[in-house]
Amino acid sequence: MPIDVAQALAAEPRSAGIAWDHKDVQLYHLGLGAGIPATDPDELRYTLESRLHVLPSFATVAGAGSPGVIGGLSMPGIDVDLAHVLHGGQSVALHRPIPAAGEAVATARIAAVYDKGKAAVLVVRTDVADDQGPLWTNDAQIFVRGEGGFGGDRGPSARPEPPTGPPDRTVERTIRADQALLYRLSGDWNPLHADPEFAKLAGFDRPILHGLCTYGMTLKAVVDTVLGGDVGRVRSYATRFAGVVYPGETLRIRMWQGDGRVRVTVGAAGRDDAPVLTDTVVEHGKHG
Repeated sequence: MPIDVAQALAAEPRSAGIAWDHKDVQLYHLGLGAGIPATDPDELRYTLESRLHVLPSFATVAGAGSPGVIGGLSMPGIDVDLAHVLHGGQSVALHRPIPAAGEAVATARIAAVYDKGKAAVLVVRTDVADDQGPLWTNDAQIFVRGEGGFGGDRGPSARPEPPTGPPDRTVERTIRADQALLYRLSGDWNPLHADPEFAKLAGFDRPILHGLCTYGMTLKAVVDTVLGGDVGRVRSYATRFAGVVYPGETLRIRMWQGDGRVRVTVGAAGRDDAPVLTDTVVEHGKHG
């Protein structure tokens, strides 16, 4: 069968050096829609190198995401058709604030393989550390359609209860028409997000926005709205990708504040709040 679970889990982790500088961080932030209004002091934290703070979701693209998800899918024991692959969820845990420039080693491995019946779920874990120690840990949950049914562990099935009551904050963020074109310059070159003909072949009437762009936009909204713009307060951030969104649409981001955490839902405002991100939690501290 295409996935040899024992071989995948036993495979030696793959390590690669990564590096980034302020231009990579600024480009990533601009790809999330930062810089509007351009002279707003709160936005200059994301766009001006002399004031630059790094949004923690930058961890998903630092070093162009190397070795990342595609590297994980080429691990021993994994032989799957990329056309059957879906990015199901993403989480990042911060060990300390991400510097605006750095060099580090990213080490990726298959942390788990779950049998969901009609699909397999791979958890690709990437640990990143520099010469001062651990920086962050990324987990990408990858659905591989047609690869389940091998009698393996189904994995965690309990999902968090949806937030109840009215949200504490609701904000809307409009996706610029060219935003996917800008975001892809941070390393995700999938033509699904730029080429109308490719998007049609994939079953969409036009290119869709990267899920990880929505992921970053949502964290920025939470940081700016609830955490006083302090990126250093974020301890972890997790989501499940629930639906597509298109450039030109507006995200409606609802936030429920709790003790040390913010629960979030994201929907497409112009499509009756069709779900875009669910099971979304930002864990935070009191100070960065």
